[in-house]
Amino acid sequence: MLTLAAQLEEIITQAMERALGLQGGEALLTVTKDEKHGDYQCNAAMGLAKKLQQNPRQIAQKLQEAVLTLERERLEKGEGALIADCQIAGPGFINLTLTPAALRRGVELIAPQQHLERPQKVIVDYSCPNIAKQMHVGHLRSTIIGDAICRLLGYLGHEVQRDNHVGDWGTQFGLLCAWIMDRGSGSVADSDLSDLEALYRQSQALAQEDERFRERARARVVALHQGDPATLAVWRQIVDKSLDHIYQVYAQLGVLLTREDVVGESFYNPLLPQVVADLEERFPQGNRPMEVVENQGAMCIFMYDPQGEPLFKTPEGGPLPFIIRKSDGAYLYATTDLACLRRRTQDLRAQWVIYTTDARQSLHFRMLFTSAAMAGWTEGVKLEHVPFGSVLGEDNKPLKTRSGENVHLADLLAEAIKLARQNVQVEGRDFSAEEIEAIAQAVGIGAIKYADLSQNRLSDYVFSFEKMLAMEGNTAPYLLYAYARIRSILRKAGQEEFTGVELPLDDPAERRLVLQLARFNETLLQVVDGWRLNLLCDYLYRLSGLFMKFYENCTVLNAQPEQVRRARLALCAQTARVLKLGLGLLGIKTVERM
Repeated sequence: MLTLAAQLEEIITQAMERALGLQGGEALLTVTKDEKHGDYQCNAAMGLAKKLQQNPRQIAQKLQEAVLTLERERLEKGEGALIADCQIAGPGFINLTLTPAALRRGVELIAPQQHLERPQKVIVDYSCPNIAKQMHVGHLRSTIIGDAICRLLGYLGHEVQRDNHVGDWGTQFGLLCAWIMDRGSGSVADSDLSDLEALYRQSQALAQEDERFRERARARVVALHQGDPATLAVWRQIVDKSLDHIYQVYAQLGVLLTREDVVGESFYNPLLPQVVADLEERFPQGNRPMEVVENQGAMCIFMYDPQGEPLFKTPEGGPLPFIIRKSDGAYLYATTDLACLRRRTQDLRAQWVIYTTDARQSLHFRMLFTSAAMAGWTEGVKLEHVPFGSVLGEDNKPLKTRSGENVHLADLLAEAIKLARQNVQVEGRDFSAEEIEAIAQAVGIGAIKYADLSQNRLSDYVFSFEKMLAMEGNTAPYLLYAYARIRSILRKAGQEEFTGVELPLDDPAERRLVLQLARFNETLLQVVDGWRLNLLCDYLYRLSGLFMKFYENCTVLNAQPEQVRRARLALCAQTARVLKLGLGLLGIKTVERM
């Protein structure tokens, strides 16, 4: 993705080679903290001074001369002007100011990357709720973070495959199938998901006190694994009922996942024995750096560094096993995840695999990635675990209902929409019932998403409807209102199309707004580097604030002459476009009126 910052870095790198004889030097380019010092700052001279044993200001002077020479050469070749000013400050900082033409060009560069130089096939594993249970607040972060990752990757031109690895296999289905089939009901079509949750709790309680029921439940697990038609039919009804609920929640959340993206644990179950057998054969006891051995009846993977020290250790300092088959012959998440990763890299030919789960699973993924790499399955593949913190209640503990249960996600969304609806339904507004509902949906769902994505991903955060629905501050309602306000201005102007109109840069408020717009592409690259989605939220919040200041300081609808009016309206339209685009990449819908 082409950015103004990347163009500046290229010129500085060339200047290092020309003035100092250095190849591949780092520009160390940052955004200036004070606009009086230009738009960007090069901090390379201080580091180079130590390396070259020279005064940093003298190095900065040499770089300054080379940068200005390169800029003149660009102009002689007919390339667009980039640098308007290049000044040295302090011990050797180089402050760079962009030309008006460069700023306008930076805004023109904002577009989906249709022809990425090296697009990759990326599989994103996210959401992954358990079957036979309602989605709860614990699924919120994985779902909306994973969805934003998919949107960003697609915008950047990558081939994205979404994967919803639902928990649709295991002993809990033996309990449910036994309970349902014992009562002579082979159908769950007339039940809702809360009924299934209640049945599961009842079957668990019965299994604790009734040995005969436990035996029947175990027999149903065996029957399920062996493909018994009657048991499979009940299991399929349970799965279908659960998926109906899950995808109703997804539709309300506005995420990209579809039924076609479901590849559950049941899909991998037939592959697990072969995965274990292959690993056991290839990595016998004593093999380094990885061995697969039986330990206390369980089949375990142990991994070592080149010196023979365990890569993963127990609290006591011994080697920590990555268990892939229990002593009773049952397989675990580790086994399924190994089979899944092997399929994604070997069969589906993914070049990049991303998992979004809570931070408590970080050790699991480190062991998964290491063992898969040692097995030779992931050569040339980028593996990424994108962990996140927890959603907390006002007591700073994981968010629960008053009775101590997980908060159902559907209930959380319904409450957000209800509160947003109350904010819209005030006297004096001419919204239709349909408009009120559309605004309530967009604001309520957007508020929940934005409150989450605007946080440092690794941090826990306290869930507060009051804060997330506030019309002031870094919230979705504030950004949605800014967008709706700009759309209102354009409707009053009666103009939507501004092709060929140059963005205005005469007033400082105009220039600040255009500069922020021009930094959109580089912001996206910063977001993708470590999946810091909060940086995009911060960008959009600043963009909205700069627009409000521009609108306060610069007459728009009544501006004279007409050329100035059209230029300022064009700036309004560009700001609305980028706000809608940025919010869309976060999975947040905009509204035309608020």
